[in-house]
Amino acid sequence: MSKKTVLLGVATLLSASLALSACGSRTETTTAASGSAAAATKVAKIGVIAPLTGDLSVMGLGIKNSVDLAIKQANESNAIPGWKLELAAEDDTATADVGANAATKLAGDKDVVAVVGTLNSGVSQAVQPILQAARITQVSPANTGDYLTLGADLANPKRTYDTYFRVCTRDAIQGPFAAQYLWDSGIKKIAVVNDKKPYGQGLAMNVAKKFKELGGEVVADETVNKDEKDFGTVIDLIKPKGPQAVYFGTEFQLAGPMSQQMKAKGLNVPLMGGDGIYDGKYIELAGPKSEGDLATSVGAPIESLASGKGYLDAYTKAGYKDGYSAYGAYAYDAANAIIAALKTSLPSAADATAAREGTIKAMASVSFDGATGKVAFDQYGDAVTKVLTVYTVSGGKWTPKKTGEIK
Repeated sequence: MSKKTVLLGVATLLSASLALSACGSRTETTTAASGSAAAATKVAKIGVIAPLTGDLSVMGLGIKNSVDLAIKQANESNAIPGWKLELAAEDDTATADVGANAATKLAGDKDVVAVVGTLNSGVSQAVQPILQAARITQVSPANTGDYLTLGADLANPKRTYDTYFRVCTRDAIQGPFAAQYLWDSGIKKIAVVNDKKPYGQGLAMNVAKKFKELGGEVVADETVNKDEKDFGTVIDLIKPKGPQAVYFGTEFQLAGPMSQQMKAKGLNVPLMGGDGIYDGKYIELAGPKSEGDLATSVGAPIESLASGKGYLDAYTKAGYKDGYSAYGAYAYDAANAIIAALKTSLPSAADATAAREGTIKAMASVSFDGATGKVAFDQYGDAVTKVLTVYTVSGGKWTPKKTGEIK
């Protein structure tokens, strides 16, 4: 969550015109065309699989909108002559079963050539084999689970799905980066908690491992349920052990209340998490005492990059009612990576289905400077860029603290 830039959208429901599909996921298809793109005779769709309703929709809607923006820009510039790109968005509700249904629906659409998603690493586990079987390229803006690209045996990495790529860093990079930051800050004792989901488990495990290697002490290693509301029990277990910080592998909807309840119980130490808590909603849930809490997120702050500023300006100008949130810029880069591949695969294809295999092959040579920095992929489909940033809550907003790479 894998995964996985700053500001802060407020989640809203999709419009009433969206209808529930038979498989239980919400679907939206939109077209953006102008100039010669409007006169194109062939259609290719880029799907989105993300949570468009529920607690994590604040992130999912930013993903969908950012893909929509990339598609509109491609059509307006007639990026692929003779072809019109369309968006086909599916709501996975942040659950694996619904995500699998969404993938099945997109795989059955002859016009779908690629998919941006998912937000959650656990959902991607269910989606990957379906898109692989249909030979549909998948590019995640947010998945951080190492196993998604390297396979189950991380000691002997093997790429299982050649259709899968991601533009964000893995747990094995993000977790140690967080641990190194805590250690360098003078913190020698931490408690680690995770929500039992693949994203949270992976991050927490990698933080604990690296922190111990540095010489630090992990005084507690606890779990909570993925829908937990009352963290009193785990806080009571952790507090007497004297941690100087608590690392929580989860997303903002759990981490925010955890931080608030920690402070209410007198555990006045920073809560740190991964990119899954790096959202304005976290600060809203955690309250004013979240000042000093920490999060890592992939890449450099997009406001510091010229290409990032261009994305932010375009997103604002487009007038989306939902903010781009933590993963919007990565979804924008994921969509543009797909579009770059489609420039190679579509011109000679009879239809979108015929371009699926060529799109997978073309992804290997994709390389450009995106909103989040350099976009390219290694032999496993992982992002070549390993840059991360630590953010802290300061003055009621996330503020960059340190940007770099794990050594």
